Amino acid sequence: MEKKQRRRYPSDISREKFELIREDLENFKQKTKPRQVDLYEVFCAVLYVLKSGCQWRMLPSDFPKWRTVYEYYRQWSLPVSEQGSSFLEKILKKISWSGPYEPWEKRENKFLHH
Repeated sequence: MEKKQRRRYPSDISREKFELIREDLENFKQKTKPRQVDLYEVFCAVLYVLKSGCQWRMLPSDFPKWRTVYEYYRQWSLPVSEQGSSFLEKILKKISWSGPYEPWEKRENKFLHH
């Protein structure tokens, strides 16, 4: 069965740029079973949420399932240094990401408390 080509979004990074971080993403967590999703697709989905500010459940259906993407995002966003920076922040710097990083949950809290 051939995989259907996903629509391109403005938040996507190129496959070439992804190669700069692919190994980091693959080695982030010890694998105990074969990966079921394409990390490029997961990463582009995370970028889509960061750029658009949409809710996880509103992630376009041509990306991997929103719960899967959110779980990767959650793990990548945990602080890994004394300064509180996360693996995701380091990866975004490595690819010179110019979009917003602030997680949707923090942006949501700003709207709720104003």
